[in-house]
Amino acid sequence: MRSRNLLTIVGDIVVPRRYFACSCGCTDAPMDGWAGIGPRTVSDHARRVIVLAGSTWSFEQAADKLQELCHLKTSNDTVRAVCDEEGQRAGQWIKRDEESREKIVEASGELEFSSDGTSVNTTEGWREMRLSVLSKRESADPAEPEQWEERVLPPPTARLAWTVIADCEKVGAGWKRMLDHVGVGKDAALSVIADGAKWIWDQAGKRLPGANAQWVVDVYHVSQHLHQCGKAMFGESNPQSKAWSEKQLQRLMEMSGPKYIEELSGMIRTEAESPKRTAMEQLSKYLSENRDRMWYRQRLAAGRPIGSGLIEGGCKNVIGARLKLNSARWRRHRAERMGHLRCLQYSDLWDGFWRSRAA
Repeated sequence: MRSRNLLTIVGDIVVPRRYFACSCGCTDAPMDGWAGIGPRTVSDHARRVIVLAGSTWSFEQAADKLQELCHLKTSNDTVRAVCDEEGQRAGQWIKRDEESREKIVEASGELEFSSDGTSVNTTEGWREMRLSVLSKRESADPAEPEQWEERVLPPPTARLAWTVIADCEKVGAGWKRMLDHVGVGKDAALSVIADGAKWIWDQAGKRLPGANAQWVVDVYHVSQHLHQCGKAMFGESNPQSKAWSEKQLQRLMEMSGPKYIEELSGMIRTEAESPKRTAMEQLSKYLSENRDRMWYRQRLAAGRPIGSGLIEGGCKNVIGARLKLNSARWRRHRAERMGHLRCLQYSDLWDGFWRSRAA
C-alpha cells in the first residue's frame, strides 16, 4: 500500500491505494484511473474551480483568490498547469462534442458569422489571435436608415466561439470544419459580418456558404473611412468635415453600395481641387472593394445587424481581458489553450464541458 495526497475542493486528502508491479519494472495503481486521479493529483471539482480562477485572473492572483474564497491552497504553477491541461481538452471538445453543435442547431433566429483578430504578446513576438463566432439571433424591429444608431438588436440566442493563432489559410480551414460540425451546409442562409480586412473576405469566399449568404462590411468601419475622407478634404478641426461625412454616410445608407459609389464617382469628376479629389478617390477605392457588402437599407428593413460589434466586443472581452492582463507574455500553445477556456465561457458551454469531464 502507498499513500498519495489529492488536492480537492475541501483541501488535501491522503489517498491510500495499492501499487502493482510487473517483471518489466512497470508499476500501476488501477484505483487512480477509476477515481480520475491523474499525475497532477487534483480532483475534477478542484480542477474546475482552479480553471475558473485561472481563466479570470492572472495565475498568481488566482492562487491568492482560491485561498481567500474557498481555502483551497495551491500555487500559481499548479494553476497554470491545470489551466493548460484543461485548455487543451476544451479546444478539442468544443469542435467535436454534440453539445456544442446542439447549442447552435436548437437555437432560434438567423445564422450570423464574424471573425477578427487581436494581438497577443508571445515568446515568438506579437501574434494575432483570431477569434471566430457563429451565432443565431432573432430579427429586430424594422428600421429606416436614419434610425440605425438608435435601434436595439436582440441579444444572440446562441453563440459558438473558437480561437487560434495561425495563418489565414488555417483559420479559414477551421471555419469550414466548425460549420461542418454544426451542420451549416453550402446553401445555408448566413450573414457574414466583418471589417474590411481582405484576408477575411478572401477566406469567406473559399470556405463559407455562398448561394444564400449575405456579406456585410461593418458600418462603423465604413463610417471611419468616410470621416477620414472628410478630414482630408476640409481639415480635421473644420465643422464642415463632420457635416459632410455624416451626410455621405446617410446617403450610403439610403442608396446602398453600388448606387452610392456611382454618385461618389460623379462627385469626383466634378471636383476641381486636387486634394479633395484625391481623398474621394481613396474613399471610392475602399468602397468599391466592398460594393456588394453594403446593403444596409435592406438589412435594416429586415431587422438584421449591419455592424460587427459582437466580434469586436469578443476580441476585447474574451481574448484581450485575460491574455493581455498585466502585460502577460505567453507561449503560443498556452495562449491558444487559455483562449479555448475563455471561449467555453463566452459560448455558454462551461457546464457542458465539465459534465463531459465527469462522465
